[in-house]
Amino acid sequence: MAGLRRRGAGPSPGSAGDKDVVLGERCGDLDLRNDSDIPEVPPSTDSTPEILKKALSGLSSRWKNWWIRGILTLAMISLFFLIIYLGSFMLMLLVLSIQVKCFHEIITIGYRVYHSYELPWFRSLSWYFLLCVNYFFYGETVADYFATFVQRREQLQFLIRYHRFISFTLYLTGFCMFVLSLVKRHYRLQFYMFAWTHVTLLITVTQSHLVIQNLFEGMIWFLVPISSVICNDITAYIFGFFFGRTPLIKLSPKKTWEGFIGGFFSTVAFGFIFAYLLAQYQYFVCPVEYNSETNRFVTECAPPELFQIQSYSIPPLLQVVLGRETVNMYPFQMHSIALSTFASLIGPFGGFFASGFKRAFKIKDFADTIPGHGGIMDRFDCQYLMATFVHVYITSFIRGPNPSKLLQQLLVLQPEQQLNVYKTLKSHLIEKGILQPSLRG
Repeated sequence: MAGLRRRGAGPSPGSAGDKDVVLGERCGDLDLRNDSDIPEVPPSTDSTPEILKKALSGLSSRWKNWWIRGILTLAMISLFFLIIYLGSFMLMLLVLSIQVKCFHEIITIGYRVYHSYELPWFRSLSWYFLLCVNYFFYGETVADYFATFVQRREQLQFLIRYHRFISFTLYLTGFCMFVLSLVKRHYRLQFYMFAWTHVTLLITVTQSHLVIQNLFEGMIWFLVPISSVICNDITAYIFGFFFGRTPLIKLSPKKTWEGFIGGFFSTVAFGFIFAYLLAQYQYFVCPVEYNSETNRFVTECAPPELFQIQSYSIPPLLQVVLGRETVNMYPFQMHSIALSTFASLIGPFGGFFASGFKRAFKIKDFADTIPGHGGIMDRFDCQYLMATFVHVYITSFIRGPNPSKLLQQLLVLQPEQQLNVYKTLKSHLIEKGILQPSLRG
């Protein structure tokens, strides 16, 4: 561009146009940097317990990593089953803990990359925004599912009634703090980090909120999707480890087509069988509701049709192979095929996205929290994508009117409003012929 000016193609030196061009060049310096100009993140340390290192010292690095990953995977699965046994409330705490840790790992990467610029308030504002967004989402959950509990406590009624205004005020405070923290030499970089924080919030907090929403629909809508992703990770790794020959994607060189295809068929079969096992128990299929009398979460209901055994006709071609004309199964098992298919075909793209992110910042893992696995975000990069799909799937194909939730909303109304609803409903039922006109309210 400077050469064009020297040849007379641009405005004369000192003109307003020339100043604009020079200013544009200076402002574009940060955008024109290539990946090699990005500050490197310090490598993570090896957090493998010493007892495992000594026990596996005689193995090659490939098999050592195999055993470390396997042992820690079994430990995490065992812990997961223990939390399931402890109930839905502990599962919600688990989701919240994972959300906070994932946020911490991503924000830490940003801080390590840009800490040399000494940007003021970056980490403090990031955690403040995390608090604000969690307050908003969990407040919405309390208003939706704990209405009868809130109704009995006046101080909570105020917080729920003005919840969105309070949430907006809190966020606005953080926004103003960010504007006041702007430093003249680092405007663009600070806005980059502001966007970094908000994208991280979108990835972690919003998705974890959807996970909890899925859980309230019934624990089966939480367990089957999450277990399908876990199954796909494990089986794809096993098939790739033993049979992998053909690279799948450049972003993740260790991923192979053999592992991808083997993981798909294994996950669909696992999801179908696992859905059959869970659909038999009321504890897993009933919506999670809060009982204000016992102050506990309960999962008691008459199982809906989705979780009742139905008879299905087998296509003629398969009748010859199976030797039968019908098969008995739960309708939910058909939905499990859709869930496990997404988990095995689309879910891995969450992992590919995370691989691209890590390559952009020249890091192997998000953290070294879990030996052989990396950070918490390394294990849950596919789960967040899955959570969104399950929520959309439920709202599109499954969810109908919820009488229990509607009743909770009615109980929050003023007595005059409740009476008007009662009279309207009574008139409607009389018109439908369900109630007799002589019936007194």
